[in-house]
Amino acid sequence: MDELTSQEQFYYILATTSRVIDRVRVLKHADTFAVLDPSGDILPARQSGHGLYHDGTRFLSRMEMRLLDKRPFLLSSTVRQDNAMLAVDLTNTDYHVEDRLVLPRNILHVFRSSFLWNRTCYERFRIHNYAAAPVEVSLSLSFDADFADIFEVRGMRREKRGRTLPAESGPDWVALAYEGLDGVVRRTRIRIAPSPAEISGSLVRLENRVDANGEIDIAVTTSCELTAAKATPVFFEQAFQQAAAEADAGRSGEAEVETTNPQFNYWLHRSVSDLRMMVTRTPQGPYPYAGIPWFNTAFGRDGIITALECLWVKPDLARGVLAYLAATQAREDKPEQDAEPGKILHETRRGEMAALGEIPFGLYYGSADATPLFVVLANAYTERTADLNFIRTLWPSIERALDWIDLRGDLDGDGLVEYQRRAPHGLICQGWRDSHDAVFHEDGTLAEGPVALCEVQGYVYAARLAGAHLAEKLGHADRAEGLRRQAHALRELFDQRFWIEERSTYAMALDGAKRPCRVRASTAGHALFTGIARPEHARAIAALLGDDTFFSGWGIRTVASTEARYNPMSYHNGSIWPHDNALIAMGISRYKIGQEMILRLLNGLYEASIFSDLNRLPELFCGFARRGGEGPTQYPVACSPQAWSSAAVFMLLQAGLGLSIDATRPRVCFHSPALPPSFRGLSIRNLRVGNALVSLDLTRQAWDVSVNVVHREGDVEIVVTK
Repeated sequence: MDELTSQEQFYYILATTSRVIDRVRVLKHADTFAVLDPSGDILPARQSGHGLYHDGTRFLSRMEMRLLDKRPFLLSSTVRQDNAMLAVDLTNTDYHVEDRLVLPRNILHVFRSSFLWNRTCYERFRIHNYAAAPVEVSLSLSFDADFADIFEVRGMRREKRGRTLPAESGPDWVALAYEGLDGVVRRTRIRIAPSPAEISGSLVRLENRVDANGEIDIAVTTSCELTAAKATPVFFEQAFQQAAAEADAGRSGEAEVETTNPQFNYWLHRSVSDLRMMVTRTPQGPYPYAGIPWFNTAFGRDGIITALECLWVKPDLARGVLAYLAATQAREDKPEQDAEPGKILHETRRGEMAALGEIPFGLYYGSADATPLFVVLANAYTERTADLNFIRTLWPSIERALDWIDLRGDLDGDGLVEYQRRAPHGLICQGWRDSHDAVFHEDGTLAEGPVALCEVQGYVYAARLAGAHLAEKLGHADRAEGLRRQAHALRELFDQRFWIEERSTYAMALDGAKRPCRVRASTAGHALFTGIARPEHARAIAALLGDDTFFSGWGIRTVASTEARYNPMSYHNGSIWPHDNALIAMGISRYKIGQEMILRLLNGLYEASIFSDLNRLPELFCGFARRGGEGPTQYPVACSPQAWSSAAVFMLLQAGLGLSIDATRPRVCFHSPALPPSFRGLSIRNLRVGNALVSLDLTRQAWDVSVNVVHREGDVEIVVTK
């Protein structure tokens, strides 16, 4: 077994308890999120990320409700399908006084509802008494705030921390505070209405008489405050209306997709609402944060791939992603951040440790793939929307990204793009599979850098063609021709250096000595997605990815089960990632080589969603082979929700339908559309294409899928090819 070095431990997410067992409930608004148990409590004994967080800090590490001094029975718990609110039904346990039963169970019903809005968690406890006589009800809340940085919650140890300040309180409020080493005072302010009978720095207790068949309401707000700025919560109903209004605004411009299968629709609707929840408004526009709890922030690669996955239904998200990443594009050479001029952001973090430089992720650029993917997304967005005015403003950033690929991305001048960490605490592996042991040779030894990844060469190839298309549209003919020549040269070089004939696949990577990592990995499927793969190799790769060493019955593993470092329980060496499968499906569709395989992937992940809590596909799950009557094996510390997992269903559907949209014509094309066995019909409503709007119904016939125009406004052509 490989021991983790101190550097590798830096990124390791400690797992002393499985989030799968905990069945957590998640709420999010902007930079605030909560991870709760099904009762709505925050349990301090859990190591699965329970807490209320804001800007990378845990503002509440405990919040436990007791009814009549006992933990109540949980009757039901769900996050509404639109993710607007956690709704929990609870009831009292048998209540004894000196061995005498004075209140049987199931007399008091507590409806606990919770949501987040503007750095505040709003909670309401509605207590109904079903007894024939009044009941004296005691409800208490025990709480604490450790103000731990999210990296501390993940398991990192700090040599020094700031100081805890004395608790403050009033008749109906209490505040806990911490002064960080960064000089920022972080404060958790809890307000209670009606005023409690008892209040301290760790407990509030309310004593209320509830009439026979009567009910009372208790409102609790928990606000996250920074320095001297106090939060100003509003009434529960008013805050909920404001949150709902913002959610409604976020739906504008989205196409609506529904199938004839209600169970499939549960997955679709949960994916849509999870994606909306993960989207955060930035000064540049909407941006999908990566995942909860560990990655509730902007990641370049994750944001780009999420935007690509749902581009056909939600193109405005791509615009926000592009604008944000252009605004944060590196302008200077900063080795401590792995930053170089033109490079696109890997991730950004806020919080005490980021402010102090204890972690390098305040603004961090350690990824080899985000920069070419930025250019790919810019071209895809243009084709989808014909928004050339925006692209004109973005063109300088696109040029800087292309320059980085040429001048800094190719570390040794061999025509390939490599990565090599420069930041002392930066990521060792800088592709999407960024675990320390994710890139290795056939015998299991780790590859030493600089490393040229298979998928990154594909992204660069696609970026150069994308840049050529954009340059041509903007009138830069010479630049377009030069980029095309570079792309064609890279394709030739890639085939020469990466193709392994006897393994029917492309090498996972080339190490610093230019030795191929002769490992069968799912990233060869990304060569299909980008089009860099030779057509004569594409069919062999698709067949390989569909065999039992890769396909588990739920999806395609990141590496084949025959490889030296295969472990179905690892993060990157044998697990199944929904977004990875979506990109592979789109690649197979691109080469028009296997609708059956695409539908297998779509159906496998759909069936996985049936076994997932709330029909939500997590960031990843384990790569064990499917067993009859059982669901997929969950990964213990996977983020859920995760933006690119939520968006995967839309790219899988797009691949199955052979769907492409060109707003410059404008035209919607379906090439050999196919529907999976799980449903017979699919409806697409309010699909905006340029200035036109169209609604379509697709229905499986005996040997075909029909496409019917239900409604059309404006000039848009619908084309179906076989």
